[in-house]
Amino acid sequence: MPSNLSRREFFVSSTVAAGVLAAGPAAALTEGEARQLVDQVVADIDRVITSGGSEAAILREFEKLFLRYADVNIMAQYALGVDGRSASNAQKRAFNDAFTTYITRKYGRQFRDFIGGRVEVNGARAIRSGYEIETTAYLRGDGPFAVNFHVSDRSGSLKFFNIYIEGVNLLLTERDEIGAMLDRRGGNIDAVISDLRSAG
Repeated sequence: MPSNLSRREFFVSSTVAAGVLAAGPAAALTEGEARQLVDQVVADIDRVITSGGSEAAILREFEKLFLRYADVNIMAQYALGVDGRSASNAQKRAFNDAFTTYITRKYGRQFRDFIGGRVEVNGARAIRSGYEIETTAYLRGDGPFAVNFHVSDRSGSLKFFNIYIEGVNLLLTERDEIGAMLDRRGGNIDAVISDLRSAG
């Protein structure tokens, strides 16, 4: 079995942070709307895993769910970090596209661990960039653990932009991984874009 973190990474994001989003809870976003988004995410996951489809079909659906509900553009900006300052607009667009493919494949596959499990929404609190929705996940053969979704509408639509698994910031984890890829490629963004496109 994978480590707890890799097993639990099926919850994704990753994901962007206060440096990308303006301070203060989004004025147009309410706690109820943020909770409703996470409720819908949970309901759609349950719908897919009980659909009776093949594993390949289920994984395709999970990838679609991640793309629908996660703010992958914001996540890509944060993951690229300071290297994005020297990137051209064309490179930024290409990186966002490659990162979207990479992150949906990676975390879409992690959703398979949810089969036979469930997620319960417990509460919510305002954070700098929106709301944190607190949930508890129950997976087969694993004890319950905390999964907190960070939700915002700052980018123009209501999506989650980060997830904390038992306090581990998954967006920061992705930023570290992308940073390591850039280091291996000597800071060559085009090479990292190619790596992301072929990953998974």
